[in-house]
Amino acid sequence: MIQKKYTLKRFKDTTALKPAVDESRFVINYKNELNPAQFEVVSALDGAYLIIAGAGTGKTRTLVYRVSRLVELGYDPKSILLLTFTRKAANEMMNRASILLDNRCSKVNGGTFHSFANLTLRRYAKAAGLDSSFTILDQSDCEDVINLIRSQAGFITKEKRFPNKQTLEKVFSLSVNTERKVEEIIEADYPHFVEQLDKILDIQRVYTSYKHKNNLLDYDDLLVYLRNFLLDFGAAAKSFLSSIKFVMVDEYQDTNKLQAEIVKGLTQINNNIMVVGDDSQSIYSFRGANFKNIMDFPKLFKDVKIIKLEENYRSVQPVLNFTNQIIERAIEKYPKNLYTHKSGGELPVIIAASNENLQSKFIVEKILDLREEGVPLNDIAVLFRSSFFSFDLEIELAKANIPFQKFGGMKFIETAHVKDVLAFLRIAANPKDVVSWYRVLLLHEGVGPKTAQKILDELATARLTIKANPEHITSFKSDKVAALFQLLYKIHTEKSLPSEKAQIVMDYYYPLFKDKYDDFNKRKKDLDIFLNITENYKSLDSLLADMAIEPLIDSVIDIGAEDKENEFVTLSTIHSAKGLEWHTVFIIHMVEGFFPSSRSADKLETLEEERRLMYVASTRAKQNLFLTYPMNIFDREAGTTLSKPSRFISDISPDSAEGWLLDEEN
Repeated sequence: MIQKKYTLKRFKDTTALKPAVDESRFVINYKNELNPAQFEVVSALDGAYLIIAGAGTGKTRTLVYRVSRLVELGYDPKSILLLTFTRKAANEMMNRASILLDNRCSKVNGGTFHSFANLTLRRYAKAAGLDSSFTILDQSDCEDVINLIRSQAGFITKEKRFPNKQTLEKVFSLSVNTERKVEEIIEADYPHFVEQLDKILDIQRVYTSYKHKNNLLDYDDLLVYLRNFLLDFGAAAKSFLSSIKFVMVDEYQDTNKLQAEIVKGLTQINNNIMVVGDDSQSIYSFRGANFKNIMDFPKLFKDVKIIKLEENYRSVQPVLNFTNQIIERAIEKYPKNLYTHKSGGELPVIIAASNENLQSKFIVEKILDLREEGVPLNDIAVLFRSSFFSFDLEIELAKANIPFQKFGGMKFIETAHVKDVLAFLRIAANPKDVVSWYRVLLLHEGVGPKTAQKILDELATARLTIKANPEHITSFKSDKVAALFQLLYKIHTEKSLPSEKAQIVMDYYYPLFKDKYDDFNKRKKDLDIFLNITENYKSLDSLLADMAIEPLIDSVIDIGAEDKENEFVTLSTIHSAKGLEWHTVFIIHMVEGFFPSSRSADKLETLEEERRLMYVASTRAKQNLFLTYPMNIFDREAGTTLSKPSRFISDISPDSAEGWLLDEEN
């Protein structure tokens, strides 16, 4: 038999090949409307995806187009789940998708982690170990329940200081969201309460039991019960999860451990998960957000595909070059290089001012110049690491009649502890200031509203005065009130500088301040800054007048529409500025020890978060970026000291930023 030779050809495995989607079938021309990286995200289907979306790269737009495309492909909108951090973000995406495509997009499951947890737990209450009629406690409700427990159960004694309801609620919540023990949080953030730890843990136990008995859930419980329901993976959970085909999570870098576990639990049947975020914008660890979630995502899921969005639609290239240089020095990151097709733009400017007040005056002058050039005040922002960095600037803006609004932290003169100190000085300047008298009197233990009113009556009839040495104080007043009158007599009659009067007040006030505020260690910096500000004044009247001037937003409204009513400069902490953008951005107080903060230098993780904070601040600028720092900083104890520019700007290459040395005209 003649044998024929037969050559075996190796066939390619065709099981993984999928037919290309016919783009002409879609109502929307996705390829034309998106850049190549965005299109890759939008057309992704099955599997696990990590989208690293750099600042200003059209993240929201990309998610909206992906929702539309999935609906156009014929998937049931109810099988698509989009989790966001605010209801506003979820609604905005659903609305934009509905406008882009049609009303089917409004049926997509969109919401916050908490709202999604609430709906799911109501529906599967029995399987989750709940009564479906549970009541949700908001933050103030939780504080009230905790207060009820701490006051009724005899935890408070006059001998020892005990944390207030707000502090306890904050600690309990942080413990749940970070899965750290209460003991650890108290030792790290509230060391002055370590002696009370047993009582604090008792309150937590009673609080947990009280909620359980009364069918109450706080915001954190919603996440805990949802996580447990999903990961227990019972029949009800399997039925529920089989109805979810696609899961998308926005701002994944802001998730905490609990939320990451929920995301994992949601993908136990259909492993179609897409998380979108920017590791370089992970700045909320103080709220419990875990930077490791986005870094470890590829380890959590099989065959994770990473897609980077790097084309920026917000900033000019010089600003992007600067921000790229900031973040490329990060130790742990997904490398990315932001670029734009926008033309032009000036180099960012690093400005060294001789002192803080000159820094403020420069910003005021520059804002007025920009206004003349046609840049609206609403398109200008001053950003800072901590809210007290803007106190000196607020006074200068008010003097120049530049309206401003402050976000993140209170305005300088609205902080309770600064108001307390100002009240002493106001009485020294005007002994008839009843409002300030009332505030100061109530700071003292044993002086309630009735006693305060009696003292005010005697002041009104001049039976009591601070104009003469108050040697004889009537019997109903305590030694503490006598000491107060001695202090006020001294600062009223002595001819001394405002800074000296303020220091005398501060020495007297500090023990009262420590008793009044649980977080006095954080607030103390505000008082130090206030003392520094008093150094700029020769007279107490001018200091108090400047402190009393409010931003003239109300008077602007009366001017008329052509004067751009309601226009104001934004002053904001960097944390509050995330997600926003302005034509011109000033980042102030770029001093080592302030930004990055001295506290953050102890640990690599906290120092790296400060770097990411710097990146977030810089990427807010569309056109102009100014970074300022005072070369000399006044400290009450050390006197005037030479400051070092922040490490974030000291090693920037000359081709990425211009340096200016600020000089004041005589």
